Amino acid sequence: MAPTTATSSSSASDGLIDKIQNFVTENKKVVLIGSVLAAGGVGYYVYSQSRAPSGSDAKSLEAGEKKKKKKGGETGSKKKSVNDPDGPLLEERKPKATTDEKVTDASETPDLSPAEIAAMSRSERAALAAQYKSQGNAAYQKRDFTRAIDLYSKAIAVAAVPEAVFYSNRAACYLNLQPPEYENVVRDCDEALKLDSTYIKALNRRAGALEALGRNEEALRDYTATTILEKFQNETTTQNLEKSLKAIAVAKTEEALATREPRLPNYHFIKSYLTAFRPRDPPALPPTPTQGDQTLSLAHDALAAGDYAHAFTLVNESIEQGISWDEGKARALNLRGTFKFLVGETQTAKDDFLASIDLFPQFTQTLVKVASVHMELQDPVSAFAAFDRAIDLDEKDPDIYYHRGQGFVADGYLDAPVRFLMQDFDAASDDYNKSTALDDQFIFSHIQYAVAQYKKGEAETAKASFRKAMQLFPQSSEPLNYYGELLLDLQRFPDAIEKFEKALELEKTNATDKKGPINVLPLVNKALATYQWKQDINAAIELCEEAISIDGECDAAIATVAQLYLQTSRLDDAVKMFQQHSKIARTAPELEQCFTFEYATRAQQEFAKNYPTQAKELEQMAKAMAGAPPMS
Repeated sequence: MAPTTATSSSSASDGLIDKIQNFVTENKKVVLIGSVLAAGGVGYYVYSQSRAPSGSDAKSLEAGEKKKKKKGGETGSKKKSVNDPDGPLLEERKPKATTDEKVTDASETPDLSPAEIAAMSRSERAALAAQYKSQGNAAYQKRDFTRAIDLYSKAIAVAAVPEAVFYSNRAACYLNLQPPEYENVVRDCDEALKLDSTYIKALNRRAGALEALGRNEEALRDYTATTILEKFQNETTTQNLEKSLKAIAVAKTEEALATREPRLPNYHFIKSYLTAFRPRDPPALPPTPTQGDQTLSLAHDALAAGDYAHAFTLVNESIEQGISWDEGKARALNLRGTFKFLVGETQTAKDDFLASIDLFPQFTQTLVKVASVHMELQDPVSAFAAFDRAIDLDEKDPDIYYHRGQGFVADGYLDAPVRFLMQDFDAASDDYNKSTALDDQFIFSHIQYAVAQYKKGEAETAKASFRKAMQLFPQSSEPLNYYGELLLDLQRFPDAIEKFEKALELEKTNATDKKGPINVLPLVNKALATYQWKQDINAAIELCEEAISIDGECDAAIATVAQLYLQTSRLDDAVKMFQQHSKIARTAPELEQCFTFEYATRAQQEFAKNYPTQAKELEQMAKAMAGAPPMS
C-alpha cells in the first residue's frame, strides 16, 4: 500500500474510506439519518433537504395549501418554531366535544371543585374544557403565559377524556416564560405524546426543550421521528436533525480525544507509511555508546522487526536517557516524530522534525516528512518549500520526488480551493518518473504513475503501466490490487475480481514473511465488486467479515461491513462496527464521522421501535430513496 503524503495511508484504503465513511460530509444536501428498519428489512436510505414532493405527497401538500387558503390564508407565512422569540403557534385542534356542547362567554366560566366536576355529565365537562382552552388561547395571544398555564391546567382537570392539545399548548406557555421552564415543557409534551404519539408539534417542542437541557440524544430521537413522520418535507425539521446529530458527534469526538490514550494505527497503516520511504541503515553507534545510544539501537531493531509499539516506547526512552551525538539525536527525533504523526499528534510531530533538521539538516528524509506534516496542516506553500530545500541538499534523493508527486495530487485534508489547485497530475507524473529514474526498484513510484495516468483520462496507458508494474514486481500484491480498482471503476467486474483474487493469493503465499496480518484490502475490494456486479450483499458481507477476522483493525473492512449491515437490517451489528471503528479512528474528522453514523442508526432503531406502523409505511419510501449504494 502506497501512502499519500497528506494522509499517510494507502491510496487504496483512502479510496475505500472516501467512498464509504465520508458519505455524509461529501454530500452537503444529503444527510444520513440512519439505516435499515429492523422490523421491515428496509435498505439504507438518505433524505435530501431540497427533495421536491412527488406523487401522493405532492397532491397531499397541494390539498393542504388549498384548505389553508379557504380558512383565511396562511400559506405565505413562515411557521413558527420553538426558537422564535414569541414561541410556537398554539395548536388549532378542536377538543373532542358532544353535540349538545354549549359555549358561554369566557368571563362566565366558573372555577369548580373536584366534587363539582365529578357531578357533571361528560358533555358538560367537554364543553367546559373547551371554554377553558379558548380562554387559555386568548391569554396566550396577549402573552399572559402564567394565566394561560392556569387555564390549560383547568381544561386538563375538567376534561372527561384527556386531550393532547391541552398539554401541548401548556408546554408552549412554559416555553415562553422568562426564563423558560424546559423541564415542564418536556413533562407536558410527554403527556401529549402518550395520548398521540404522532403529534408533530409536541415532538418538536419536546425536542427543542431537550436540546436546551443538553439532552441531545433524546432531542435527536424526536427530530428523527418528526422528520420521518413529515416524510422529509419540512426543511426546518431536517436542519434541526442535522444540527442535533452534529452536536452529538462533535461532543462525543471531543470527549473521546480528551480521554483516550494516544494510540498507534493498525499494522498496515504504519507499514504503508514507513515503506513509502526507501530504507535507510540505522546510524552507526559511537565507539563508547551511552545508555541512550544503545536504547536507540534497540528502537531501530524493533522497527525492523515490525514491533512498532515497542519501537515507539524505546525511541522515547532513548531521548529521555540522552543521546551522545547529533546525528543520533536527529535520527531519534525523526523516528519519534514519525510515530507522533501516525498517532495524530501533528503539531508535536512537526516540532520533533524541525528539531531534527536543526541538528542534522542533510538528512533529507526529515525534510520530506515535515513536508507531509505541512500538507496535513493545510499549508502546501510550506510543504513545497520543504521539498525545494530537500532538493537543494540532495537532488538525487528519489524519495523527494515521489512524495512531492503525492503532494501534487493530495486532497485528503486541504480546503476546497487549494485542493482543486493542487491536483496537478501532469506534475505528479513527472515527479514519479524522476523518482523511478533514480531508483526503478521502488514499486510505489510505478503504481502512482499509473494512477496519475488514469486520473488524467489516459485509461489505456494506465493499464499498460500497471501491466508493466506487475511484470517488474511479480511477487507483490500491490499492482494487482490497484489495477483491480481501476478495472472496478471501469465496471469490468469479472476482470477486477480476478485481480483481487490473485492479489489475495500472493498475500497468503507471502504470509510466512509477514511480521503482521496480511493486507486484506483485496478482500474488501472483492466484496465491493461482488456487491456492485451481482448485488449479492450476503456474499459481500461474508468477505468483509473474513477480512476483519484476519485484521480486526482494517478500517476499510469495518466501514464497508457496517454499511452492508445497515442494508440487511442488522442494526445492532452496524452499531457495533461503528463503535469498533471509533476506537481505531486516527483523526477528529474520522471520529466525528463514526459517531455520526452510530447515533443516526441508534435514532433510527428507536423510531422503528416506537412507530412500528409508520416504520412499515416507510419501507417503500426508503427503497425508492436509496438509489445506488453509497460505496459505489
